[in-house]
Amino acid sequence: MATTKNDGRARRKRRIRKKIAGDPERPRLTVFRSNKAIYAQVIDDAAGATLAAASSHGRSAEAEGGKVATAEAVGEALAQACVAKGIEQVRFDRNGYMYHGRVKALADGARKGGLRF
Repeated sequence: MATTKNDGRARRKRRIRKKIAGDPERPRLTVFRSNKAIYAQVIDDAAGATLAAASSHGRSAEAEGGKVATAEAVGEALAQACVAKGIEQVRFDRNGYMYHGRVKALADGARKGGLRF
């Protein structure tokens, strides 16, 4: 039985989600990465609500210096939205992706913006 790249990511995602859950004190920061854009949400799993979100959708990656630089800018924008709502600590959910490249840049941008995890 052949597995695809998405099957492997789904397996890793389930393994991560067994251990990570967001609560009102420390919500979960989750990342979704497509070929063109990167999306991030801060989620309170206990209430089932999205508290803040940011994405690169609609931004020009070339104008900002490429996909990695755009991901870092999205992380900073998300951190600003969280700090405005009084959220200072989060749990990072890499959503089955490797902590490398755009995912790492988003996390670094969020840390630079004032989030702790």
